[in-house]
Amino acid sequence: MSATQSRRFVVQRHQATHLHYDFRLEMNGVLKSWAVPKQPPIVPGVKRLAVEVEDHPLSYIDFEGIIPEGMYGAGKVELWDKGTYTVKHRSKNKIEFTLHGEKLTGDYALIRFKGDRNWLLFKKKKS
Repeated sequence: MSATQSRRFVVQRHQATHLHYDFRLEMNGVLKSWAVPKQPPIVPGVKRLAVEVEDHPLSYIDFEGIIPEGMYGAGKVELWDKGTYTVKHRSKNKIEFTLHGEKLTGDYALIRFKGDRNWLLFKKKKS
């Protein structure tokens, strides 16, 4: 799959120990995943912490339901947004992409900072 082909993304609202949003991008046969403590930004200028977590299988893209107590991530999972995206640029520390979802649309970026797992997720301003 070339960098410009559409891939899928999903955002799951996850009421676990703390409410957060699981932001997932289909890449290299898995869902690259970040836990976002606050709602992902829908307007430019808002930056959100996104903590990289383990990859999830592609089958998880449509998951909604209850993860039972005692299991990792126990709690309620709801689909918050989903759609397709195209990568504009990708390097070790930066991913720029365009989202085509119901709530999240337009140009976004993930930029790594403070170690390996911490990223900033934000919607870019129109140029």
